[in-house]
Amino acid sequence: MVEYRDLCNLILSSFLLLYLLHVLQYGLMVAAGIAGSCWVAVGASLFLSKRVRCFGVLFVLSCGMRQGRNVLITAGTSLVVLKNVQNTLENITGLSRSMVCNLQAKRVSIDTTPLCNYVRMLRWVGDVLRAFTDFGVAELVSDLEVTSRGDSEKLRERLVEAERTLNGTAKSVWAAVDTLSSVSQRLFPAFSFLLLMGFTVLHLRRYCHDKKYENVYITRTFIHFDEKQKAEGRPPVLPLTPKEARRYITIPSPRLRATEGKAILKFSFPVFIHCLAWVLFIGVDVLMFWFVEVIRTRLHELEPFHVPLIMNINEDMTIIGVPISEEINRRDFSYQVSIFEKSCLPKPRLVLYDSILPLVVLLAALLSMSLMSAKLTQIRLVVCEQFFSTNAEQRVEFLHAKILKKRSRKKGNRKAEESSLRSLIKKVYFWCPILYRPQEYDNVQQAS
Repeated sequence: MVEYRDLCNLILSSFLLLYLLHVLQYGLMVAAGIAGSCWVAVGASLFLSKRVRCFGVLFVLSCGMRQGRNVLITAGTSLVVLKNVQNTLENITGLSRSMVCNLQAKRVSIDTTPLCNYVRMLRWVGDVLRAFTDFGVAELVSDLEVTSRGDSEKLRERLVEAERTLNGTAKSVWAAVDTLSSVSQRLFPAFSFLLLMGFTVLHLRRYCHDKKYENVYITRTFIHFDEKQKAEGRPPVLPLTPKEARRYITIPSPRLRATEGKAILKFSFPVFIHCLAWVLFIGVDVLMFWFVEVIRTRLHELEPFHVPLIMNINEDMTIIGVPISEEINRRDFSYQVSIFEKSCLPKPRLVLYDSILPLVVLLAALLSMSLMSAKLTQIRLVVCEQFFSTNAEQRVEFLHAKILKKRSRKKGNRKAEESSLRSLIKKVYFWCPILYRPQEYDNVQQAS
């Protein structure tokens, strides 16, 4: 018992030290001081109080039962929400930002490439035409000034507003997710510990004050009490009838009964439901990654389209209608326009390794807990009997009287059914009403 107390105290203090160091980021001296104080206080409590020792054992057992299952399910849900849902939002935000970035790049390219090429073309045409205004005797001086102006101010304002709205929404979402992540990482272990303590205290309270609470097990205390009743000449209940054996479980029992199998299925059902929810969230994250990746690949494969812009000017020189020379001036002002800027392509991210590996560990732990859930319930009851023998005897007396009461009620009902059937068989006038008449009917006829 001393070694057990020391081991439990050491494990609890070690977990507290790791929690203070790595989660709350306390200093080594402060964390060691708090963990050492806890080790001394818990050790003294375990040594002095039997209830504290029982509470410690039940707390360890609760970690592998329904309370521990709920804590692990909550941890898995928090992990999926903080990893996969956050990654899905990041991919959606990245896709939106890439669209805004491309529109901004297109706005700049519209103001530069097409208009500049058209301006160059017009200036070239002006230079060519200027050569035809020199007649040798007189010269016609002309000046061609061409400027470009793209009215994209409204588009720029709309893009700035869209980017501001997108950044504001993204910052709000990230702030909420970061706050939730920070709070859950810091408070979830402490909250889980307090929750398990609360459930353990509630179990002890119900065991000591409610005789009907989980009182369906035939323990060694019950067997000794039944033997004592039999020795005193009072009616025993053992051996149980087949119907009673299906209802009341004899512990400890190495083999798995049908009732325990149902308990395992009932224990595993919430795990299965939450596992489906986790798979759904992870699947949405994978589909969003695949969607953005396909868009990125298709946009990257798009070739810029070619806009042909070729100018041809024919120069014909004639004297008195006789052509002397003919010259063709040709200039290429073609340009290319990219549909999507390569620098604005979205970059999706997938965090399957960060979420699936911890979930596999959690599912393995939940599967082990599901297989051991029925036996842990029996072990918890045996532990309570060892520490609270008086309450255990009262519960045994209550269960013994309950079984005897049900048996006597069934015997009374069976006797009533048999007597009614026997009396019905003896009534000959019921089977042959023509040959035999009831005596009451004859008396009525004589009186009349």
